[in-house]
This record gives sequence, C-alpha cells and structure tokens, in this order.
Amino acid sequence: MSGPTVVEQSRAIPVEVDEAFAFTLPAPLTTLFNRRYLLLPPIAEVRDQSGPWDAVGRTRVVATADGGTMREQLVAVDPPHSFGYLLGELTGPMRPLVDHIEGSWEFSSIGTGTLVTWRWTLYPTRAGAVVLPVIARMWLGYARMALERLSDLLLGADSPG
Repeated sequence: MSGPTVVEQSRAIPVEVDEAFAFTLPAPLTTLFNRRYLLLPPIAEVRDQSGPWDAVGRTRVVATADGGTMREQLVAVDPPHSFGYLLGELTGPMRPLVDHIEGSWEFSSIGTGTLVTWRWTLYPTRAGAVVLPVIARMWLGYARMALERLSDLLLGADSPG
C-alpha cells in the first residue's frame, strides 16, 4: 500500500485571525462546500451531529451530493490558530479509493489579515494508491473554490452558487 498524500491550499483574507477562526469552525458545510469541482461533489447535508461543533470528540455524518457519506470527528481545537478532524467510514464513490483522511484548518496573521490554510492528508486504499494523484489535483481546485467561498462569506460578499 502506498503512503499518504498531503495536499493544501491557502488564501489570505482581510479579516482578523479570531474572526476567521470563529466563523470557519462552526460554518455550515452545505454553505461552504456548495459547488462541485470535476468529480468532487458538493456537500448535500450534515446529520447526526453530537453537539455544537466546537470541542474535541464531536462527531457528525457528512453526506455528499453523489450519495457518499463520511463520519467526521473533531480531533483538535486550538482557538484561534487551528482545528483538525478525521474523516472515516467513507461510503459511496470514494470508498474503494480512500481509507481515511486527516484534515486541518490553520489561521495565521499575514499583513492586515489572516492566511487560512486548509490541508488534507489522504490515506489511500491499495486500489486507490494508483489514482490518488488525480484525486489530489482535483482536491486543490475544490479547496480553492471553498476558500474563495469562505472569503466571500467572511467579507459579507455572499454570492449565490
């Protein structure tokens, strides 16, 4: 089995670090990830959330528009610097390709704003190791769109779609 692949995307947003963190951690996933990028679907719904999305150990099920699901667990919260999560129990189209994913969001001061970095560490299945580079490239576009959306939401320039 191949080792994990790390992908990350960053965007500078002209808001304070505290504001960026406080908005992003509990942001509704269906609002933030509302668009498809190539084969990566938008998030259709979040269900079975174990409480406010603000503490280590919280869990929820994330359902994507292609019928897939994944169980998300919050594994680290360090306000206002970062939070991390684990995506496991994948179903749907990604199941044969990815065993689990470690994700993180980091927030740091840059100039007059915040550098927001979203990172995924993808752990492929044996079959998925071959196509993981393609998935990783698609994820970069998906993450770019999500960070643009986050910027729009934080700046109050919420545009449809």
